[in-house]
Amino acid sequence: MENFLQQLKELSSAEDFLTFFGVPFEEHVVNVNRLHILKRFFQYLRQQQLPGQNSEVQLFTAYRDLLARAYQDFVTSTPAQEKVFKVFQDTEGRQHVSLDSLRATMPMRAAAA
Repeated sequence: MENFLQQLKELSSAEDFLTFFGVPFEEHVVNVNRLHILKRFFQYLRQQQLPGQNSEVQLFTAYRDLLARAYQDFVTSTPAQEKVFKVFQDTEGRQHVSLDSLRATMPMRAAAA
């Protein structure tokens, strides 16, 4: 079990996780959604009753299945639809900025001489 946990600690990118668990992936999907995929994966991990600590094979299989599920969420959907991050939950994926608020942030132009 320690070996499995140590290997997990060495993974840092979505590609590392997908490769480690043997989940086939398309690079363009990961390039656009890497943080969303990892966040969803960790959400799924927190929601699940995972196999006992003494079965590394069962744990590996459960992690792989959850990662594949998280990846698949973003193959068939978008980050705005999945609402993984708070910004999408609060604004439903839309940003509202008025023209007046943009103008207020612009530096004043010197009058042409």
